[in-house]
Formats: sequence, structure tokens, C-alpha cells
Amino acid sequence: MATQVNGTLTGKVAFVTGAGGGIGRATAMAFAREGASVVVADVSESVVVADVSEKDNQRTARMIEEQGGRALAVRCDVTRAGDVKTALDKTIEAFGRLDFAFNNAGIEPRKPAPTADYDLEEWDRIIEIDLRGVFLSMKYEIPLMLKQGGGAIVNTSSGAGVIGIKGSPAYTAAKHGVIGLTRAAALDYAAQNIRVNTVCPGYIDTPMMDRFTGGTAEGRARVISGEPIGRMGRPEEIANAVLWLCSDASGFVIGSAMVVDGGQTIQ
Repeated sequence: MATQVNGTLTGKVAFVTGAGGGIGRATAMAFAREGASVVVADVSESVVVADVSEKDNQRTARMIEEQGGRALAVRCDVTRAGDVKTALDKTIEAFGRLDFAFNNAGIEPRKPAPTADYDLEEWDRIIEIDLRGVFLSMKYEIPLMLKQGGGAIVNTSSGAGVIGIKGSPAYTAAKHGVIGLTRAAALDYAAQNIRVNTVCPGYIDTPMMDRFTGGTAEGRARVISGEPIGRMGRPEEIANAVLWLCSDASGFVIGSAMVVDGGQTIQ
């Protein structure tokens, strides 16, 4: 499933975190198919492709270039202000502007536990990446957009951002926090032509979901049983939502939390 190719983003520049796979890769490639130059940022480990070792985000950039797009791969730990600023400086050096940002980098819990028993290190790890990482990304993206008169930002929350998840206090808190942070930033900059929204994916068929299900048929079936639509979502379906939120078609959409989950959270 691919976004319709019509070149509506030709001349624009997109910055995508967590672009080494899954939703981030699908969205980076969708931006490129629409004509945008794309900076793909991640901290992923090396993978082997055609007997050549490369970073996951470098592979994403190569895939974009193979389909005729322009891409730059940068390493970026979103919990480190210096990394984020450097990655965005490289974006400006390479392409001269920043029009869209998809702040998607995130992690899932390693081991569920009730709130009172939750591991403190695990709490800090998830909050640092899933919430602080979004804040730091916006902190350095917004000034670049202000200089050129506007832009659009989409942050990744989750179905866990609109409902509670038993045994996942840190992830639930972080993803709720992303929605609140998005709404605050949206109000801060709406009058300056920067639109900030968030997308809330449900169960999407990604490497993260493979880890969550244990990669087994039984685990996948358990997850699918919770989806009214009867299947997991595809990364490209989230990418389509992100591109719409960045497009002129959503010009009146400010501070929205768009749930894309096959009906999971309305049960």
C-alpha cells in the first residue's frame, strides 16, 4: 500500500526520527514518493543487506534513493539535545530548510509490571525516549520552521495515549504525555503557521510488534483478536495519516490526536 504519487511535496524537506524501520521507514519513503527530500534519523544497530553491513537508517536512505528520491541518513539519539541539534543542523546544511517533522522514535516496555512494582530504570528509559525525545525534537525543529514562516509537525503517540494499558504505566504515561505536549505546542505556534498534531497507532505489523508478540503465530493471533477490524495495521496506513496531517488538506487541523487503530480503543 503506497501513498498516491503526485509530487505535492516537491521542494519540501522532511525530518523523520525512528526511520530505521517500521512506521518511520514507511513514512520516510512516503514523503519521498511525494517529492520531499528526507532526512532519516535513527540509532539502530547494523544490519546486513546484500552482504554489506549498514545502519538501518542508512538502508532507509538507500531505499529512498533507489526509488529516485533524495535522502540523508543521520545518527540521532533523541534523548541527547546535542544529537538532535546536530541532526537538524545537518538537515539545513544538506537541504536548506525544514518543512515537516515526524517525531516517531520510541520504544516499547520490556516487561509488564503493576505500577508499584515497576522497575525505576525501565520507567526512566521509556520516559526519556518516548516523551523527552519528542520534546527535544520539537525544541530544535520549531525555531527552524519559524525562520521560514511555518511548517508541520506530527508526533507519534499510541492507542496507549488515549486509554490505560494494564502493566504499562511508563508507556501509558509517556504516550498520554505526547498528546498533552502536542496540544501545548500547537497552541504556542498555531498563529505562527506551525501546525502540531499527533498520530495514535494501534497494533501495527512492525518489528516492534514482533517483539511484543514474541514473533509467534499464537502471539500474533492474540493481538489480532483485540482488533475489531480483524487484522493488524500496516505501517503504510500510518504513513498516509502522517502525510495527510502535514498536507494543505489538513490546514485547519491543530493539536489533533488522530487515532488510527482499527477500532481497538473504542471497544
